Amino acid sequence: MNYLAHIYLSFGDDELALGNFIADSIRGRKYKDYPERVGQGILLHRAIDTFTDAHPTTRRSSKRLHKRYSHYSRVIVDIYYDHFLARDWERYSDTPLTEFADNFYALLEENFDWLPVNIQRLYPYMVADNWLVNYASMEGIARVLQGMNRRTNNKSGMDQAIDDLGWHYEAFREEFHSFFGELIIFSRNKIASF
Repeated sequence: MNYLAHIYLSFGDDELALGNFIADSIRGRKYKDYPERVGQGILLHRAIDTFTDAHPTTRRSSKRLHKRYSHYSRVIVDIYYDHFLARDWERYSDTPLTEFADNFYALLEENFDWLPVNIQRLYPYMVADNWLVNYASMEGIARVLQGMNRRTNNKSGMDQAIDDLGWHYEAFREEFHSFFGELIIFSRNKIASF
């Protein structure tokens, strides 16, 4: 799962959302350096990633891309799935996506001083380009994939994955919705276990 899904799967808990969002920047047991609920958000993120990577539906989505993108196929699927969450947002939330995104950007700004440095650097780009809302459009996803390709020094070919999304759009969309309902249940249960 990518940014939007991780934030959503914190279910309105600001501290969980912050931890869930910064988790990829926090290694090992460093989550203990944060307030308890933020640390739980980091652990939630890790649990979501483990569940997602092992799930047969996400594996099916990744397999469709593997020949062209090898190990990058899972990253691409995470981005596709955020597209479908944004595109079909009203299926999962009564809060409009623009409001949800604005609230999260404000939360990041309020907590900016203790965010990891790489997140502080990412923040202005995320807000200026309104990533969370722009995931809903093909153009927005194309920009994300182009950016990911640049991060691999143009070796991954991820910028071409917008074509694969178009070619297999309904299959990926169906797989996302089938999987995401299970992930919501998993995430709620994980949170209840803290």
